[in-house]
Amino acid sequence: MTKNTPSTNINAKSLLPAAISGWEMFLLDQGRSPNTVKAFLSDVRLLTQYMPPDQSIGGVTTDDLNRFFEWMEKGRGIPCSPKTLSRRITSVKSFFRWLHQYGVLVIDPAEKVVQRSAISPLPQVLTDEEYEAVLLVADRHRRKEKADARPYTLAALLLETAIKKSECLGIHVNHIEADGKNGPFLFVRYASPANRYKERKIELSEDWVAAYNEYLAQYQPVDQAFPWSPRRLEYLLEDISNEAGLEKHLSFDMCRWTCALRDYQNGVEPDRIRQKLGVSKIQWRELFIKLKQLNGEAK
Repeated sequence: MTKNTPSTNINAKSLLPAAISGWEMFLLDQGRSPNTVKAFLSDVRLLTQYMPPDQSIGGVTTDDLNRFFEWMEKGRGIPCSPKTLSRRITSVKSFFRWLHQYGVLVIDPAEKVVQRSAISPLPQVLTDEEYEAVLLVADRHRRKEKADARPYTLAALLLETAIKKSECLGIHVNHIEADGKNGPFLFVRYASPANRYKERKIELSEDWVAAYNEYLAQYQPVDQAFPWSPRRLEYLLEDISNEAGLEKHLSFDMCRWTCALRDYQNGVEPDRIRQKLGVSKIQWRELFIKLKQLNGEAK
C-alpha cells in the first residue's frame, strides 16, 4: 500500500468494514487531524448499520445510498439536523470517491447522490429598541449605590465587537489596549497555532473603556478578563434580558449577529465585517446571505 492508494487487499468484493479501515489509514497518511478522521469514520460507519452484513462495496448502488440517507433523515429514529445530514453525505461521497479514484470501484455510486444544503435557520437579533433597552438596563447597575460595572462591560463588549463566547472567555487583561495610538482596541488571540488566522484587532469605544476601567477597579481580574464559567456569563446576559423585559433570551450569539447586522446597516464594508467576525471567505458566503436576509434584502 502506498500513501495514496488503498491496500491491495481491498477490492470490489471487500466488505464495508475492511474498506473503511483502509480509508482510515489513507486519511491518517494524508495528515488529516485526528478529529477530522474521527468525524469522517463515524459518518461512514453508519453505513454498516444500514447495509446487510455481507454487503460488498462493489454492490452498493446509488439507490442504496439514497435510501440510506432517507433512513438517516426519517427512519432511524435519531434526530439528524440538516447540517449533520449534509456532513454525512459529504463523508460518504469522499469515501466512495477515494475507492473509485484509485481503481477499486469502476463506478462511483455516490457521485450522483445529491448534496443537501445545510443553511440553518436565521439567528435572532435585537431590534433597535431592544438594543437600547439592554444597554440602559446594564448601565443602571453602574449607577446603583453598590455599583457593578460587570453587566454593562460584558454586554456592551459583545455588542461592539461581535466576539464569540469562546473568544470572550479567552480574553486576558493584556489583550485590551485602552491607550492605543490609533484608539483603544481588543486583540482577539488564540492559543492554538491552527486558529491563528482568526486573530484580529477590533476597535473599542471610549464609552466602553470607561466602563471597563470601573470594572477593573471593582473586580481586579489578574489574568483572565472575565474569570467566570461560561454558564455564569450566560446567566448574566439572561438577567439583563429579563430586566429589560425582552421576550428573547439574550445570548452571545444574539449579540454577535446584532453587532454584525448593525455594522452592515451602518454601511461598513462587508469584508470588514467578515474580518471583524474572524471568519474565512468560505464561511462568510453563508453568513452574508443570512445577514442580507436579516436586513430584509433576500429570501
